[in-house]
Amino acid sequence: MTSLDHKIIGQSKPAVELKKMIGLVASSGSPVIINGPTGSGKELVAEAIHDESRRKGNFIALNCAAIPSELIEAELFGFEKGAFTGADDSLQGKLEFANGGTLFLDEIGEMSPKMQVKLLRFLQDKSFERVGGTKKIHVDLRIISATNRNLEAAVKEGRFREDLYYRLMVYMISLPPLRVRKEDIPLLINHFLKKYKNEIPKNISTVNSDAMAALVHYSWPGNVRQLENEIYRAMLTTQTNSCLIYTSEAADE
Repeated sequence: MTSLDHKIIGQSKPAVELKKMIGLVASSGSPVIINGPTGSGKELVAEAIHDESRRKGNFIALNCAAIPSELIEAELFGFEKGAFTGADDSLQGKLEFANGGTLFLDEIGEMSPKMQVKLLRFLQDKSFERVGGTKKIHVDLRIISATNRNLEAAVKEGRFREDLYYRLMVYMISLPPLRVRKEDIPLLINHFLKKYKNEIPKNISTVNSDAMAALVHYSWPGNVRQLENEIYRAMLTTQTNSCLIYTSEAADE
């Protein structure tokens, strides 16, 4: 088993093709866009690309939808002391922390038009200024973006800059929903049981056959994240120490 097999769990055709794509793009320094439904593991794939690459710097993640638009510039570029109220000290931004490594921009489709312009300028020059600063800072990093939106449609509708889209989309990796790789579900369940065995003081190492059949049959609209959450919840609530008795909505579908 390779190191990539430990990161991307699955032996289905979509999982095998995904691992091949990660191996291909990891060796280059080109930007990558990861597209896939919510919960399909976009950040995990970005981490795998970084780990398989030759880059030795940090993997730094920034969720573009989780930070207010008026704060994301300082979060990305950093700021100088006195740049705004509350800026009592200078602070490095995500770009500097990711120097030599990878910056992962999650939910890139939610980035404001103003920040799209600033990100494009950075991609063109490979340099930036901290908020309130004048010194040019140069960094060497790779940008990996992720979205669950159709960015091409967003470009046509004028909600996402076309020039930025083509800057970011040198490689596109599309992640499949869990419902089309059902044969991977038992492998994922086994992985999650091992992952949480030290956190949950119960000797749970298997799922009974009826529960497994229900889990494989379920459509999993929340994808791998939902499966992981359900297994964790079931491990917490089960009354047995030998076999995970699964009683969630998946068993009732």
